[in-house]
Amino acid sequence: MKRTFAIMFVSALLLAGCGSSKKQLELGNYDAAINKAVTELRKNPQSSKDIEALERAMNIALEQDKERIRLLKIEGRANAWDELYLIYKKMSDRQTAVRTVTPIQYEGRSIEWPYVDYMQEMVVAKKNAADFYYAHGQELMKNNTRESYRQAYYEFVRAQEYVGDYEGIDQMLRESRQLGISRVYVTLKNYSPTKFPETFEKELLALDLPRLNSEWVEYHTSIPNSDTQFDYVVNINLKNVAVSPDRQFQRDSLVKATVEDGFEYVKDARGNVLRDSLGNDVKVKKYKDLQCALIQTFQVKECIIDGDVEMLSLYPEKTIKKEPIGATSNFEHVSARAIGDVNALTADQKRMLQSQIIEFPTDLDMVIMCTENLKRAIRGFMEANRRYIN
Repeated sequence: MKRTFAIMFVSALLLAGCGSSKKQLELGNYDAAINKAVTELRKNPQSSKDIEALERAMNIALEQDKERIRLLKIEGRANAWDELYLIYKKMSDRQTAVRTVTPIQYEGRSIEWPYVDYMQEMVVAKKNAADFYYAHGQELMKNNTRESYRQAYYEFVRAQEYVGDYEGIDQMLRESRQLGISRVYVTLKNYSPTKFPETFEKELLALDLPRLNSEWVEYHTSIPNSDTQFDYVVNINLKNVAVSPDRQFQRDSLVKATVEDGFEYVKDARGNVLRDSLGNDVKVKKYKDLQCALIQTFQVKECIIDGDVEMLSLYPEKTIKKEPIGATSNFEHVSARAIGDVNALTADQKRMLQSQIIEFPTDLDMVIMCTENLKRAIRGFMEANRRYIN
C-alpha cells in the first residue's frame, strides 16, 4: 500500500510539470493542478486562471482526503494506518506549498486556507502502522515458508522505517533475512579415472559466483558452517577426460625464389657497350635462382573434457535442469630448420627458424589448460538457468 501511494504521489508531481493548471484540473489531477498553479503564481501572482484553478483544486482535494480519512477510520482496519499516514503527509506537504503563495487577493476577496497541524495525526498513524507491520511480520514468520519469511522481512523493514529503533526489530530483521534466503551449493564431482590435484578443483570452482547472487539467493562453493542449510545443489559432473599422446611430425618443402643479382652491360655484335640517346651505358638486371629445403617440425597435443551439470532442488528433492558440458584445450608448436640458401625463404619462414623443439606439456598441464573453457561453459549454464532458483 505504501509503495502504491508513493508512486501515485510522485506521478502527481510529474504531472504538475505537464500542461496548464486548468488542464490538470479538468483531468481530475487535483494535486498536479495545485502544484502547477503554485509554480505559476510564484512567477505571476496575478494569474487569474491559476488562482481559480488553485482554489477549485485545493477545495476538491481537501474534501476528497477528508472523506477518505473518515472512511478509513470508520472501517477501522489495522492495515489502514499506512494509508492514513500517507494522506496526512500529502495534506501537510500540499499545505506547505500553497502557503508560499497565499493569501491571494482576488476579485475583492482574500483566498487562503486555515493552517492545520497534521503532525500529531502523522505521528499516531506512523506508530500504528509500524505496530501493524511488526505484528503482521511476526504472524508471517509462523508460516515457516521461505516466501513468508521474505514477506515478513519487508514488513519489519517498513516498521523500522516508520519508527526507527523499534524494540526487537533488529533481531527480527536478521532472523527473517536468514530464513528467507535460498542457498545454492555448487560442487564438483569427478567420475573420470583422472585424479585431479586440489588446486584444479579450486580453480574450476572459481566461477565469480557473487555476480549470480541476488537479494534472496546466495551461491556457495564451500559450507560456511555446520548449521548452513542449502535449498539447491548444482553438481558439476566430470565423466570423461581424454588426453591425446604426444604427436610430433615433420613437413618438408622445397622453397624456390628468383632474386636480383646485379646487372650486366648490353653489347653490340662487336662487343662494344651500347649507349642510349643520352650517352649512358645500357644495363640490364641479372637474376639468379635460389632454393632451400625447409623442414618444419610440428608438435601437437589435445585434451577433451566432457560431463554434465545438473541443478537439483532439495525441498522437494527433484532435478530441475541437466545439460551436457565440455571443453577442449590444444597445444601446437612449430619449429623449423633449413638446408640450402635461406635467402629463398619468406620473412615468416625465416622467423620460424628461430624456434626450437620444446618439451610437451604433461597430461595434467593439458587438463588444467581446459579450466577456463570449462568454467565458461559452467557459468553459461548457471546464468541461463538462474531463473529456476528463487
